[in-house]
Amino acid sequence: MTEVSSLTGRLLVATPALTDPNFDRAVVLLLDHDEEGSLGVVLNRPTPVGVGDILEGWGELAGDPGVVFQGGPVSLDSALGVAVIPGDEGPLGWRRVHGAIGLVDLEAPPELLASALGSLRIFAGYAGWGPRQLESELSDGAWYVVESEPGDVSATDPEGLWRAVLRRQRSDLAMVATYPDDPSLN
Repeated sequence: MTEVSSLTGRLLVATPALTDPNFDRAVVLLLDHDEEGSLGVVLNRPTPVGVGDILEGWGELAGDPGVVFQGGPVSLDSALGVAVIPGDEGPLGWRRVHGAIGLVDLEAPPELLASALGSLRIFAGYAGWGPRQLESELSDGAWYVVESEPGDVSATDPEGLWRAVLRRQRSDLAMVATYPDDPSLN
């Protein structure tokens, strides 16, 4: 068995060719990627549901727009908290994933993390891939893999994140940001 090079902490950006409606123009932050599979959250799918409406105490800590994001099509009844915490040490109730980005234990008292949080997003559900499934999608050209930035987790314009992430690439990939929503109208 060949070793899987970890993509944890990187972004999967849906190519225009990806036809799955769950991932149309999606930007996925990979929280875990190894030989057992991959798990991530879609960063650009806000819902109309306020964080405080479903998780008492966390609403005041969630960054703008303060709503729950649909993290993916798997386990929509579960919640994941992703936070950016600057510095070398994170508080109890937070586990570093990559750089300053980590997972929040939503069972912990919110006040335990409040002073340390740089930003927080709550996701209902997640995107998941079985062993080698993501690698197959990558070889089929479904995703671009790019570096994440801590600000991606708390983008103030989540609906524009797909174009923004592509536009900042220093390659021909930046041109994909101009790809029309419906090429047939071009």
